[in-house]
Amino acid sequence: MSSPQPNPTIQSLATRIKTGQITRIVVLTGAGISTSAGIPDFRSPTTGLYDKLAPLNLPYPEALFHISYFSHSPEPFYAIARARHPANLKPTLSHAFLALLAKKNILHFLFTQNVDNLEEKAGIPAEKVLAVHGSWKSQHCWTCKASYPDELMEKAINAGEVPYCLEAGCGGAIKPDVVFFGENLPSAFDEKIHLISEAECMLVLGTSLRVAPCSTIPRQIAAGVPRVLINMEKAGDLGSREDDVLLLGSCDEGGLSVCGCAWVEG
Repeated sequence: MSSPQPNPTIQSLATRIKTGQITRIVVLTGAGISTSAGIPDFRSPTTGLYDKLAPLNLPYPEALFHISYFSHSPEPFYAIARARHPANLKPTLSHAFLALLAKKNILHFLFTQNVDNLEEKAGIPAEKVLAVHGSWKSQHCWTCKASYPDELMEKAINAGEVPYCLEAGCGGAIKPDVVFFGENLPSAFDEKIHLISEAECMLVLGTSLRVAPCSTIPRQIAAGVPRVLINMEKAGDLGSREDDVLLLGSCDEGGLSVCGCAWVEG
């Protein structure tokens, strides 16, 4: 009878990566991987976006991103759109870490809740990433679904003004192709969710795990498969299994720690 395996540490997981025992890593990311690029997260006290919305007099903070509110009051969204728009932002060390996983052919798939497209800028292959909540790359009229020119969208965002449809007789508000609360996720989510069962390790970076369905992804990882949380604080049920590893701190520091263990040390 074989002796029981010790609980994993980041060092022991790094050894398994270096020796080829782990070749399929599934990743879930949230706003925390982009904060060092200059995009504030949502829920951090004093610095998070939701703490700064009082002047907008919203019925509740999340209303800013709820489609039922946007459909009749798009002005608050565009009042903060410039601060959330990823134009001219560069990928962070966290993005570079994920791109390294892809380069070494051990990134099985990345589910990102972010809409900033920084994964693409970092060089992660498009076929390895699903932006679960859409992105800022395009935009359409909320009413008639007509597309809208990028240059006019950028002008409106910079001015903090609501852009309106150019189609004759429409005049509906333009909405970026970001998934708001109350909207359906892209069909690709259902197509890619099976990849979770193929994971030999899961990394969860920079997310509070409070928004479904992404919040349920770590719980779908099979028993015995290591789950690593890199986040400022505990999230979801991470830490409840013997195979869990918690790296509490910034995502950039956590990514550097994993790189140092897996590809520098030893």
